[in-house]
Amino acid sequence: MGKRKKRKIQKSDNRPHSHDGKVVQKLDTHDNSKKNKQQSHTIPLDIPFDVEDRILLVGEGDFSFARSLLAHHGCTSIVATSYDSRSAVETKYPQAIAHIDELEAEDQKILYGVDVTKLGSAGGGGKEVQRVVWDRIIFNFPHVGGLTKDVNRQVRYNQELLVGFFKAALPLIAPGGSIVVTVFEGEPYELWNIRDLARHVGLKVGRSFKFQSRAYPGYHHARTLGNIEGGRGWKGEDRNARTYIFEAGEGEVQQHTSKKRKRHSLESDDDDDD
Repeated sequence: MGKRKKRKIQKSDNRPHSHDGKVVQKLDTHDNSKKNKQQSHTIPLDIPFDVEDRILLVGEGDFSFARSLLAHHGCTSIVATSYDSRSAVETKYPQAIAHIDELEAEDQKILYGVDVTKLGSAGGGGKEVQRVVWDRIIFNFPHVGGLTKDVNRQVRYNQELLVGFFKAALPLIAPGGSIVVTVFEGEPYELWNIRDLARHVGLKVGRSFKFQSRAYPGYHHARTLGNIEGGRGWKGEDRNARTYIFEAGEGEVQQHTSKKRKRHSLESDDDDDD
C-alpha cells in the first residue's frame, strides 16, 4: 500500500506535535464581516492523525475527505472504503469520480462494498483491511440512512451500527492507535450516547474536540442518500460536529496484541507453504 509515491509531498516536520501524536496546525483566516472586516486571526486546527500514519477511512461518501488527506496533509498510506459499490458511488456522488482518480493515481487503495461492522472479514474489506495494523481508523458522520422516520428506531439503528463498528475495528488498531469518529452535535445524535457505546466494547475516550471542516480543504460532507438535486440547500460541513478519539483499554490492548501475533504467525506459515 502506497509503495510508489508519484507526488513529492513535503513533510511538515516543523508542525508542533502534542505528547499524544496530535498535530496542531495554524490556519490564517480573514473575517469578512463588517464587525471584524480588518481583523485577521489564527485558528488552531486539531488534526487527529500524523502524516506517516496508516489510515483506514470507512463510510466514505464522495471521497473528498480522503483526497484532502492526500493532497493537503501529505498522507500516503490510505485505504478509503465505501459501503456502496463503485457504480452506486458514481451515481450518488458524480464528483467522486475525480477524487477517486486522483487517489488511485497516487497508489492509494479504494475499496467498495465494505460493511463497517465486518471489517477485516468477508464483506468488510477482507485481507486488504485485515492484514494491516492501523494507526487510525476514521469514521466520519456515521448514519444508517433513511431506514425509518421514527426517531427512537433511528437512534437504535445507529447505535447498533456504531457498536458493530467498534467491535470490528478494535482488533485492527495498532498499540497506541485510535478509532476516530465524528458526529453532529444536538439531537438526535446526542441520544446515541457514543461514549457509552464505545466503553461497552472495551474502548476508552481519549479526548474530543470540535470538528473543523476548514482543516480539510476540498472536503464536502456527502449525505448517505446522495447529492441533493441542484447541489444546493444542505451543507453538512457547516453544521456543528464533534470528533471523538477512542483508544483501546488496557485489557483490550493485551488481548488484541496477542491475537495479532498469532495471526501474523499463521500468515507467515502460509507464506512458507507457497
